[in-house]
Amino acid sequence: MNVSTHYQIRGKSGNQIAASIEDAIRNGRIGAGARLPAIRALAGHLAVSPTTVAAAYQTLRVRGLLHGSGRRGTVVNRRPPLVTPTMPRLPAGVRNLMDGNPDPRLLPSLSDAIRRLACPAPLYGGASDRPELLALARAQFEADHIAAHALAVVGGAMDAIERVLQAHLRPGDVVGVEDPCYRGTLDLISALGLVAEPVAIDENGPRPEAMAGALHAGISAVIVTPRGQNPTGAALERKRASALSAVLERYREVLLIEDDFTGPISGVPAFSLTAGRERWAVARSVSKFLGPDLRLAFIAGDPLTVARVQGRQHLGPRWISHILQEAVVTLWSDAKTVRLIKRATETYTLRREALVRALKEHGIEARGRSGLNVWVPVVEETSAVQSLLNDGWAVLAGESFRLKALPGLRVMTASLEVDEAPRLARAIAAALRPRSASHVV
Repeated sequence: MNVSTHYQIRGKSGNQIAASIEDAIRNGRIGAGARLPAIRALAGHLAVSPTTVAAAYQTLRVRGLLHGSGRRGTVVNRRPPLVTPTMPRLPAGVRNLMDGNPDPRLLPSLSDAIRRLACPAPLYGGASDRPELLALARAQFEADHIAAHALAVVGGAMDAIERVLQAHLRPGDVVGVEDPCYRGTLDLISALGLVAEPVAIDENGPRPEAMAGALHAGISAVIVTPRGQNPTGAALERKRASALSAVLERYREVLLIEDDFTGPISGVPAFSLTAGRERWAVARSVSKFLGPDLRLAFIAGDPLTVARVQGRQHLGPRWISHILQEAVVTLWSDAKTVRLIKRATETYTLRREALVRALKEHGIEARGRSGLNVWVPVVEETSAVQSLLNDGWAVLAGESFRLKALPGLRVMTASLEVDEAPRLARAIAAALRPRSASHVV
């Protein structure tokens, strides 16, 4: 036991000890991955009972700050949920390829939709979800061979994932996640007191042997992005979906969540792993093709999962505003919007493929089969990001997305014009060249 760690921790009650540890984590005195003192050792140091220390540790597990790590004892989470990240202000003239937004020029006009709304004011006791909206969602799911007998309307894709996880899991449970994975998902898992187990992926999604390893290790749930994966653009294809379904078949009790957050603008068909599962949910958001401020997503799932989500929702916000629901119905039912979604899908595909192709001309094998992102493998992320920033391009280092995966850069291609791709590829190649040369033996 590192004695110095003892002296970061003070208090006589469980709440005081928990507050002391949380303060030390927030201020960096106890770092991510640090092993905390054994319960009895810390109790002896503080002259309190082991039960008091155990209660403090449990409080911090529920808050997502700590997790049990077998023989290593109690460990500080790699991503404790402490602060809300904000995007940095970029210097003038720098192209923003890091913010995660769809191209505003490829979104329908929300103002037009609001002017056309004809929405009666619902009262308590009425239907929570508009039938027209459920009909639209059901048609979309069924077109992709996803059972849609049970549906819920929630406040976005992350709200959907949080509600489904809370419907079945408790703090300390282990969740399989793609590696690299959307950092918001990792933060959510940490905030819920759950533990992330990395599942290696390639351009076709989770690798079957990696999925099998995570399942064998005892995960309680797994989150899969069927297409448009963030940050790599990975997407399931038929053969991979079949292989993963065969692996999952041996673990029917494991909760399966599919995060299809980009939906129709992904540029590839949806292949689902949910057929025949006992506990499952598919989340689809409208944010990427109708607009981020429409905080609305659908959940299709097994009846028990959907019932639990709706029951818990009723105790909190009760329902998603019918103004939002009607706005989505108005937009999604409009032939003009349907045409715009088709154009957006084609445009995003052209932009993404233009960058992948331009990078290949420089000998760089980037990944980006679908969606709005391209993943560029690098040796050292920080220097590459800084070099690109100096050249007028802002991209994200892959560190915040990775658990065990190798380093990379996430390039958001939603707003990247096709004719900009060669210039960006040259800048990326230049950013990698000095670092690569220094590693030649």
